[in-house]
Amino acid sequence: MRTTPPSPTPAAVVWTTVFRVALGSVLVAHGSQKLFGWFGGGGVEGTAKGMHAMGFRPGKPHAVLAGLGEAGAGAALALGLATPVAGAAAATTMGVAASTHVPNGFFNAQGGFELPAVLGLAAATFSQTGAGPVSLDAATRNVFNRPWMRVVALLAIPVAVGVQVVRRRRALAADADASPALDSADDAAAEATPDKAL
Repeated sequence: MRTTPPSPTPAAVVWTTVFRVALGSVLVAHGSQKLFGWFGGGGVEGTAKGMHAMGFRPGKPHAVLAGLGEAGAGAALALGLATPVAGAAAATTMGVAASTHVPNGFFNAQGGFELPAVLGLAAATFSQTGAGPVSLDAATRNVFNRPWMRVVALLAIPVAVGVQVVRRRRALAADADASPALDSADDAAAEATPDKAL
């Protein structure tokens, strides 16, 4: 006999909604730093320089994508709209961010991957569970929150993160290979330049 799953309690609905809105708001704040320079952020130009230095090439498009992955997906999560897509976008962005912090260990105080990992895991959870009854998804009869969308989101997150991590590693490896050649060229130029200080 098929049984109907129990409906969430009012308290569960309230606190799930509060957590979802809080998560989305945190992501919007981080994305706004990258896109607009708000809250002490570097804006697109400043973020692009950081992206380039970390191996995300070209830096500017990656800065915009990271900002949109946080601010855009965060806004959608806060509203509870297209939750599978929004959750997957935020989880992917946070997963890539977490990968850059892995060498620093786990804890956020030492620059570790703790914060982006937790934010990404929370976003991925909403991509699978949905936004709940207090959301635009519920108001639109889950037009953008279908079961197949959740499956696609779950599969897309690790693939998208993996692609970005591999591309970054290749860019950094190319930089490392080019560095000795540049140093040798600089040394050769210095030796060829006469010493004018007599």
